[in-house]
Amino acid sequence: MATADHIKEKLIKELAAVHVDVEDTSPNRCAASFKVLVVSPQFEGKALLQRHRMVNTCLAEELKEIHAFEQKTLTPEQWEKQMSQ
Repeated sequence: MATADHIKEKLIKELAAVHVDVEDTSPNRCAASFKVLVVSPQFEGKALLQRHRMVNTCLAEELKEIHAFEQKTLTPEQWEKQMSQ
């Protein structure tokens, strides 16, 4: 079963993410629904769809068990800009 910690560790390892937030949004925290924020330099120069595909490919096995998956993908520069607002 995919846990928030497992998803976070995998995204950090495989996408060289510098910041990852994973929230289990399923009603009883049963790991059926997640909301993630991934900040990675690997997203530089990539369109939104390409970034989401990178995340989906990284979590292909886990997504088989997850019913809802919401993701936000940012470059470190975009993250910094968002944090300073």
